[in-house]
Amino acid sequence: MSKPIVLSLGELLWDMLPGGKRAGGAPVNFIYHSMMNGTEGYAISAVGQDELGDELADVTEKAGIKSIIQRNAWPTGTVDVALKNGIPEYTIVKNVAWDHILFTRELIELVERADAVCFGTLGLRSPESHDTIVELLKHTMPGAMKFFDINIRGDHYSKELIEELLQQATVFKLNDAELLLLRDLFNIRGTSDEVACRWFMDKFSLDYVILTGGSTFSTIISRSGEASTLSTPHVEVADTVGAGDSFSGTFTAKILNGATLSEAHRAAVNTAAFVCTKDGAWPTYPEAMTDYLSEAGL
Repeated sequence: MSKPIVLSLGELLWDMLPGGKRAGGAPVNFIYHSMMNGTEGYAISAVGQDELGDELADVTEKAGIKSIIQRNAWPTGTVDVALKNGIPEYTIVKNVAWDHILFTRELIELVERADAVCFGTLGLRSPESHDTIVELLKHTMPGAMKFFDINIRGDHYSKELIEELLQQATVFKLNDAELLLLRDLFNIRGTSDEVACRWFMDKFSLDYVILTGGSTFSTIISRSGEASTLSTPHVEVADTVGAGDSFSGTFTAKILNGATLSEAHRAAVNTAAFVCTKDGAWPTYPEAMTDYLSEAGL
């Protein structure tokens, strides 16, 4: 039986951490964990014709991530990451290679085959990549999951962009801080978080809305009326880089492979907890993940 095909569209970059650089970018983190949970994953992005680009393409390949990585004359993307109590703070360099992803026939053909596509606001901050990604989303096959992980960073977003992407999406993921921001942007007041999430579901005809609350909880609601809320497991945190992306990638993979909402949610929570105990966004999975999680009390 063939695996579901899952794509990510957007940034591929180096996270410049205090201890050195690590490959990252939310869409590629998503693909790694989707792939580790039973999909055929492809990252679509761009890097520069420079040494950092060579290294990034190489480390992505060695991680087992299939990709279409365009090479262009812009510098390879970097992000300065400062960790404060294990929580990352980002300074994102502008006008880099992934801001200039070209719309090509090769990308269209891959998108047309995809069972799920992931995207976020950051990857569409520039006109060129914005136009490419929006146009590619028009080529998804009927019934494909279109996973919008809002992933707000700095000032790389607008209400207009968020609305545009919500109109494309079937799944919307945001965290509690992002929900507060969106309440102001969309004038949603005097309601519970769940009612606010259902407002987005109803207005944009979404199949799922996922709300994460960091170290406390996560909630997933579906168009069918089913809902799941789980507490975040308490683990010894190495860093939280990529934890949210691992949640998203795992949830997508499990749903595509036939898991129930509650099963997919539990797997996503446990994977995110596992990632928090490791350095970096692409940790090596144990050979028997179920046994590992059980021994860890997850």
